[in-house]
Amino acid sequence: MKNTYFILIAFVLSPLLYLNAQGLLSENTNFTKQDTIRGSITPERAWWDLTYYHLDIKVDPENKFISGKNTITYKVLKSDSIMQIDLQSPMKLLKAIQNGKELKVRHEGNAHFISLVENQNIDDINSVEVYYEGHPREAVNAPWDGGISWKKDKNGKDFIASSCQGLGASVWWPCKDHMYDEVEGMKISVNVPSHLTNVSNGRLILVERIGDTKTFHWEVKSPINNYGVNINIGDYANFSEVYDGQGGNLDLDYYVLSYNLEKAKEQFKQVPMMLKAFEHWFGQYPFYRDSFKLVEAPYLGMEHQSSVTYGNGYQNGYLGNDLSGTGWGLKFDFIIIHESGHEWFANNITNKDIADMWIHESFTAYSESLYLDYHFGKEAGAEYVIGTRANIQNDSPLIGQYNVNNEGSGDMYYKGANMLHTLRQLVKDDDVWRKILHKMNVKFYHQTVTTQQIENFLSYETTIDLSAFFNQYLRTTKIPVLEYSINKKVLKYRWTNCVEGFEMPIQIKINDEDQWISPKAEWNTLTLDSKIENIEVDIDFYVETKKI
Repeated sequence: MKNTYFILIAFVLSPLLYLNAQGLLSENTNFTKQDTIRGSITPERAWWDLTYYHLDIKVDPENKFISGKNTITYKVLKSDSIMQIDLQSPMKLLKAIQNGKELKVRHEGNAHFISLVENQNIDDINSVEVYYEGHPREAVNAPWDGGISWKKDKNGKDFIASSCQGLGASVWWPCKDHMYDEVEGMKISVNVPSHLTNVSNGRLILVERIGDTKTFHWEVKSPINNYGVNINIGDYANFSEVYDGQGGNLDLDYYVLSYNLEKAKEQFKQVPMMLKAFEHWFGQYPFYRDSFKLVEAPYLGMEHQSSVTYGNGYQNGYLGNDLSGTGWGLKFDFIIIHESGHEWFANNITNKDIADMWIHESFTAYSESLYLDYHFGKEAGAEYVIGTRANIQNDSPLIGQYNVNNEGSGDMYYKGANMLHTLRQLVKDDDVWRKILHKMNVKFYHQTVTTQQIENFLSYETTIDLSAFFNQYLRTTKIPVLEYSINKKVLKYRWTNCVEGFEMPIQIKINDEDQWISPKAEWNTLTLDSKIENIEVDIDFYVETKKI
């Protein structure tokens, strides 16, 4: 979820207009050395592979302060002695220790280079303890402008949460802050005042009372991306249920502010409905070992792995609004459905570089229509996704610039969803399409991927050369235009406004009869036995038409 949701400011604004007004989506071409250090696989990152984190911290709500350490366990891939760890100002990396020896650390902006003194032999499993503290960046408009949200609930009790997509997990804890390397598992220990509860990822394995504080120990047994790690601290009430899913019994836990318990018990009935629909379309929920949690947060919501955060006001739609303008968007709670869809696309299948974030957002925006398709019928899902085209800006390509932590256009949501809806039409068989989505989540299970891997997979599985298709929709802002003319019994047609080699077939109606045609850049001709009275292009294809 990050940067194309509608924000309510007296009335519903276009999300991109709002974000542009805030300067959050301005196109950045003046990248700095820090951007490269943050966004690339530097030599100081490449030689070691993450295996385990133990994040052990104390959160002081009164002073908005976090302190503690992260024990980073890693496998040596290539012998080297300089390790890059990321931690953003104003947080301070205090020291690094390996095998009881304090190490020299060179600080360069938000990157910290640790000089290891012991031999780093290939295939060794080593660890380093990184101590830190500080007042983390406070989120101004979470989750779009992330950091830590230090809020109060209506009873005046602390209500705190992290959100850091794009900005990076290193805004509040030290880590290897690049998407390409997911840790294989982790423990999260969070000490808070005893009247509060901390909810993080995975399963709660222990609660320790220490004086007037409590430490909540959570364990994640699956690979997890850095931005998917979270803390949620508040006066929580908990209720739970068990879902009988494709992987057996799945524990569902809900943590909500105590005074919202009854509302949550009603609204969260959509969680099993979500799981039913998405396991149908995408296959087994990817994190049975870690359970599924929905956790109330002091902002709209975020796809934190197995710990999805929720702040949609216990109402359907997006803050009560339908993003499609069709009415179908009010049939489900947007945050429950969208953010949970990210468990498959973002948390299971994760982009290696944030430039490819369309992989997360296009498939997940598309999942909204598939949820409707499952529960309300194919026409409902199609009407919804087609309705969301009104949100598309076509301002810049869906893919960003690589190696500088730069995401693409916010159109990765609904332009991406309509691209995938178009691809479904090209497959022509919904059972085959569903099997492809299933296979995708198996083939790339708990992996980080590139756009090219996804393109190659879909081309192979659909048996269609989709290279020009993806060049068109991912790498340009052009919408294909089907130009045509009618002369009695003769239809002439071609594609314009297209990349080289774009030859997508399309379904049309001629005199109310379905017909597939295969336009190219050159004019094609189709001659019928009778006069052509009318032409109708299938609206399920995300194209424009022009009669000449």
